[in-house]
Amino acid sequence: MKIGVLTSGGDSPGMNCAIRAIVRAGIHYHHEIFGIYRGYAGLINGEISPLSLRDVGNIIQRGGTILRSSRCKEFHTLEGRSLATAQLNKWGIESLIVIGGDGTFNGAMALFQESKIPIIGIPGTIDNDITGSDYSIGFETAVENAVEAIDKIRDTALSHDRVFFVEVMGKNSAALAQRIAICSGAEMAILPNKPIPYQEIDTVIQRGLKRGKTSSIFIVAEGHVSGRAQEVKDETLKRFKIESHVCILGHIQRGGAPSTQDRFFATQMGLSAIEEMTQQKIPFPLAVVVRSAKVTIVPLNECLQKNMNASEDFAKSISITSI
Repeated sequence: MKIGVLTSGGDSPGMNCAIRAIVRAGIHYHHEIFGIYRGYAGLINGEISPLSLRDVGNIIQRGGTILRSSRCKEFHTLEGRSLATAQLNKWGIESLIVIGGDGTFNGAMALFQESKIPIIGIPGTIDNDITGSDYSIGFETAVENAVEAIDKIRDTALSHDRVFFVEVMGKNSAALAQRIAICSGAEMAILPNKPIPYQEIDTVIQRGLKRGKTSSIFIVAEGHVSGRAQEVKDETLKRFKIESHVCILGHIQRGGAPSTQDRFFATQMGLSAIEEMTQQKIPFPLAVVVRSAKVTIVPLNECLQKNMNASEDFAKSISITSI
């Protein structure tokens, strides 16, 4: 079988591990694997090349994606997807594995409905916001990157008795902000798509001061517009005369070598995708997901909705441990 693989949307550490597993397992099962470069845009433009074992050598430790990525507006149109189907037919590609987030998955579903090409999706997004999967590739590395940075920020916060609002990624998903807040010992996680709790911020700071705590760190999910932490800083100064500093971590969260957990799950997901393509036990389209720490195959339509991932248990953990 000729199988294509692409990465789409935002890159995430561990994508290369999945690509590596797909190529190695594909060759083991006597398939031909074709890399599609720059996501759906590359598929439309025919940026396709066979992948060999040599092409995926020494990439397990590399962040980003060797196939590059993009966000393709043209693929949102029927005409764009028709061009993509024509390229698949031209190259004789019989099935497709896509690695990305909810936008990637929705694009895959539309392509399947129009072309009927067998498709399997692998969740790859640091937001960890794919409904139907407990885990997505890159999430753990992004958390570790952010916590490492916050540990360094804390040194300055303690030395100068400062309040810091640290902005992390997460336009719609609360998963990153909550996990980072717990792992960094932050006072609070200010989540996307929710009102900013200014009075609670002041209460937490004042409570800390009463017991001799002169520095505080708050995690702010960026929401739909980057710079939300600056808004929080300005408003707390205006309302409560609280002097504070802002640190926006930005794309540093995406970079660097994938964690061992991301390497492990990405490898298992890539292998599972190839094995399902080979055995074809369940009707397509499908997704490879993690549920209860186990990699499994489910219908793709179970994974098409974005998940806010705001957990009340996590919120309680942050509240209790920050007292």
